[in-house]
Amino acid sequence: MCIQLPVKFAVVGCGHIGKRHALMITNNPHSKLVALCDVKPKDELAIDDFDVPFFSSIDALLSSDIVMDVICIATPNGLHEEHAVKSIISGHHVVIEKPMALTKAGCENIIAAASNYQQQVFCVMQNRYSPPAAWLKDLLQQKVLGNIFMVQINCYWNRDEKYYIPSNWHGTKTSDGGPLFTQFSHYIDQLYWLFGDIHHIKTKFANFNHEHLTEFEDSGIITFDLLNGGIGSIHYSTSVWNANLETSITVIAENGSVKIGGQYMNRVLECAVKNYTMPVLPKGNPPNDYGTYKGSAANHHYVFENVIDVLQSNGTITTNALEGMKVVGMIEEMYRQRK
Repeated sequence: MCIQLPVKFAVVGCGHIGKRHALMITNNPHSKLVALCDVKPKDELAIDDFDVPFFSSIDALLSSDIVMDVICIATPNGLHEEHAVKSIISGHHVVIEKPMALTKAGCENIIAAASNYQQQVFCVMQNRYSPPAAWLKDLLQQKVLGNIFMVQINCYWNRDEKYYIPSNWHGTKTSDGGPLFTQFSHYIDQLYWLFGDIHHIKTKFANFNHEHLTEFEDSGIITFDLLNGGIGSIHYSTSVWNANLETSITVIAENGSVKIGGQYMNRVLECAVKNYTMPVLPKGNPPNDYGTYKGSAANHHYVFENVIDVLQSNGTITTNALEGMKVVGMIEEMYRQRK
């Protein structure tokens, strides 16, 4: 599968996340940004720092004579399936921002296309690279905590009328899908990646102050059983006043308790584990040459390093299509249990 370096990327969708992709690609010595694409006019997108051809539709991009190895899909959630399938059929690997699609069936369509056309699918779940998350993963794999009794995830963020403006795609069921897809799918992924599958899901949703802004809830409580043993819950809201408050995961286990918190689960807040000394974890921010992003954005450069490693050296995809589909399926089931 070895692709000649630098690996050539195009980015479809030039919003905040798409520009982040473009920056990570541009600043990696083994990758090259060759095109950008967005339905908005170029002069409205603040992308002058990227001196590459610009296209106003994905069809125009795919029919051009530009050589591309990988296409990054950073468009609204509801377009991920369509844009990924088109890119794969045209002979390109894809990097898909979260969520992979808005339905499990949509994910299956992407996987079928990738299989038929022998292309790779990379799902962006950069929080797996966070040092606290990697540390907790190792604790669990080494069974340091023993049996898991309880897992609780809290996600309390602010999303107001400045975010849900009428001309934006945020806030609709067809383009956005809801906060579990748009704001908190990273933490559903963390739940699955760390603890495995869940069942016996029960949910309760409310819309406290977004009734005229969104077509879905702004807050929810989800309870479940861990398939591997133990119980869990997710409490989330986008109705926090003024600013993001917390994102955390607390683990109560046979041999101790652990809590990771901070705005993006980027700090270890508590480690009380029997016969265990907490190590010094590496810093989560990227080297300076990858840009100035902080928090969850600090780990995006690892995603592209992984893409290059897979395409150059047959490495293992950090978040493959089956895992991306599993996260979407879990969220779909949570919404199916709506009360």
